[in-house]
Amino acid sequence: MDIANRVKKLRKALDLTQHQLAELVGVAQNSIQKLEKGDTKNPRNIEALARALNCTPEYLQFGIGETQADKKSANNNVSLGPTIKSTVPLVSWVQAGAWSEINEVRECDATRYMCPVNSSDKTFALKVQGVSMEPKFYEGDLIFVDPEAECIHGSYVVARLDDNNEATFKQLIIESGQKFLKAANPNWPEQLIPINGNCTLVGKVVFAGKSF
Repeated sequence: MDIANRVKKLRKALDLTQHQLAELVGVAQNSIQKLEKGDTKNPRNIEALARALNCTPEYLQFGIGETQADKKSANNNVSLGPTIKSTVPLVSWVQAGAWSEINEVRECDATRYMCPVNSSDKTFALKVQGVSMEPKFYEGDLIFVDPEAECIHGSYVVARLDDNNEATFKQLIIESGQKFLKAANPNWPEQLIPINGNCTLVGKVVFAGKSF
């Protein structure tokens, strides 16, 4: 279920028309129509929308927590998910590869996403590309990467490939002091990539969700 379906489901559970919901949020009715059709993926007024639907912004954005709303009552809330701690910029994989040099993306240039977990102010978001991490992660999933979080055996990490300064997303494996990057997809041709000076760990994935 994506944000469009969650909004529609909660609106109907609260016996609200699109026009009524729009008035509560303070937007035009066609804004709600576009959202429920899936044309709007990342609404700017998501906090007002969440208040109007008696839920949390993270539930709308990520589906964290399950709604127990009674369709006959407008007072039931969804189960609460983690409190939003901060918003982080969505960057490209090239930017992620050079993150230690970039350090920041100008707020006006970046889409920002709410991070539901505690993380440092250097945390950034990436959209998963490719199939190397399926079925654990799928293309288009959103991952939150914290450069200051400790990367240990089993962590999902983003690493910079020093040859091309781009980043890759894999699982960190540490065996007998040797470090490897492991693909989650059992059919991926390169299951293990040794870390032998050819790459640098950029940060640890501290949260993953769907990008809608």
